[in-house]
Amino acid sequence: MKNRWNETEAAGFEGALGPCVYGSRLLGSEPSLVLHGGGNSSIKHTEQNVSGEDMDVLWVKGSGWDLAEMTSDGFAPLRLDAIRRLADLDSLSDTDMANELRIAMLDASAPNPSVEAIVHAIIPATAVMHTHSDALLAISNTSDGSARIRAIYGERVVVVPYARSGFRVGRAAAVELARQLTDETVGIVLMNHGLFTFGDSPREAYDRMIGLVTEAENYLIAESSSSEAARGSVGAIRSVDRSGLAKLRHDISSIAGSPFIMSRHTDHESWVFSRRDDLEEIAGQGPATPDHVIWTKTVPMFGRDVEAYAERYLAYYEDNKNRAAATRMLDPAPRVIFDEEFGMLTAGPDVATADAARDIYRRTMWIIEQAEGLGGYAALPAGDFFDLEYWELEQAKLDRVAETGEFTGEVAVVTGAASGIGRACALGLLSRGAAVVGLDISPSVVDVSGEASFLGVPCDLTSVEETSAALDAAVERFGGVDMLVAAAGLFPESAPISTHDPVAWRRAMSVNVDAYVQLLSLVHPLLALAPRGGRVAVIGSKNVTAPGPGASAYSASKAAANQLTRVATLEWAADGIRVNSVHPDAVFDTALWTDELLAERAARYEMTIEEYKRRNLLSIEITSANVADVVASTLGDSFSRVTGAHIPIDGGNDRVI
Repeated sequence: MKNRWNETEAAGFEGALGPCVYGSRLLGSEPSLVLHGGGNSSIKHTEQNVSGEDMDVLWVKGSGWDLAEMTSDGFAPLRLDAIRRLADLDSLSDTDMANELRIAMLDASAPNPSVEAIVHAIIPATAVMHTHSDALLAISNTSDGSARIRAIYGERVVVVPYARSGFRVGRAAAVELARQLTDETVGIVLMNHGLFTFGDSPREAYDRMIGLVTEAENYLIAESSSSEAARGSVGAIRSVDRSGLAKLRHDISSIAGSPFIMSRHTDHESWVFSRRDDLEEIAGQGPATPDHVIWTKTVPMFGRDVEAYAERYLAYYEDNKNRAAATRMLDPAPRVIFDEEFGMLTAGPDVATADAARDIYRRTMWIIEQAEGLGGYAALPAGDFFDLEYWELEQAKLDRVAETGEFTGEVAVVTGAASGIGRACALGLLSRGAAVVGLDISPSVVDVSGEASFLGVPCDLTSVEETSAALDAAVERFGGVDMLVAAAGLFPESAPISTHDPVAWRRAMSVNVDAYVQLLSLVHPLLALAPRGGRVAVIGSKNVTAPGPGASAYSASKAAANQLTRVATLEWAADGIRVNSVHPDAVFDTALWTDELLAERAARYEMTIEEYKRRNLLSIEITSANVADVVASTLGDSFSRVTGAHIPIDGGNDRVI
């Protein structure tokens, strides 16, 4: 592993905590060391209290902070002597430990300190770094892992048998430090958990971390043989079965009790691992460390029998519930799935958790492969995973991570998402928690949002092949489709019927009618499998009920699309799919309205442009965001008993009324 400490860069991190912040960020940017809030760091200082007396202070990373994004605000200051005394206790409950850590804080506004603060406190060094090194986890997860680690490092590390994070690991580390610490010691290996390194400065602690991890990596290169023989017939990655994936997501969501996101992973490593002949034997043992269980569950699901998986999870819960005094079972839905046809998938209540399961299990696959090359992967007993999964402090961490919104766990496809009303609808649904797939003929659709919960797909909706491929991409990324917002449309240049242009007419019909009915046909099977029922919001037009002169192609095509919407409402009600239309008028922040067109229309009515924009009964301007709010409402619970509605959003139009 490359040592990336740069003194010039480090100098840019000012203040007493600056070097520790810099070292933390370096470690946090290495996926093979930490992922998704894992790892921590600390530094000890002698400071003066408000009375002017010297006090030893432990600055430790706050719980839930990401090392890669650390700032000085992410550290919690603690009275060092108070934390060290906790390690001398024979027992301490989780609740009492958390309370003692809070009591020892010197800044009430600081984040809650890491649950591993006790280990940081008892290490006799100024700076401490902690990671979950993949290389060390691979060596730990073997039948003779402890002996291997002692052979690699000798007295340079203290080896601590696995103990759950918090007081247990703090107490275990204190016992082993008293027994094993020598002048050569520069680190602590917590079996099946991670590595602590320490030194007189953050630079020294960081250097030792990189050095010890590099030794472990070199050991694997020398000692771990290839496990190619265990892989079955790999074959080519199979094309997506949209309905099959959506059905699996539906079943997982039903077991979970809420809509889940589910992603398929077609990278080479995931596909090859999913084809192993011994997949269930090795992956079925459990993750590389209990710290991963809140993201991946104890074991993956093999195949698609979700009910059988849930029954096995219930048995696991019943067998272990007295260990943690668990009062209720967590949802029994799988987070990692291996399937003969699909390969590897990950699932979660939102995109962030599904992606976290993906990231962690990709590292887990590497760890398992390496451990198999050392003679066999050997995970901890199921009880150790249960203790962590049902540990109240770990569940609190998940609660802080989770972001919920009205549409969390659900997937919306929005057409015409690159600009105007479509873009506003995409962003509005994202802000309400939905995963959004934006389709548009413009390549700029990929740039609508940088959030992981947005997927932009350039797509010509008049092409059945491109539309089908776009839905494939949507289902592979998020698992299905719950909502469709049909906002794509074409407004031809105004012209009277007397100068009818058959090309312009055909183009309007192709985009506004043919592409629309084609999309409805393709998306229907997915909406029928939506966990909370499918929903469609169609962006119509005032021209459906009150057409204007010069807009024959647009008005006729929108009227035809409106009739298709009515038919879909009648046909799809039996599948639990709601279909409603929103009819905007005079929404001027869209691509349909150029400055020239606005000026021409305002002049026709002998108005200023601003007067023309407010030419409605309420004398107000209508924006794309206003339309998006109405669209979101039709897709939400407030419209759960409504289908077939046609809702104007135009400030009041006397011709429509």
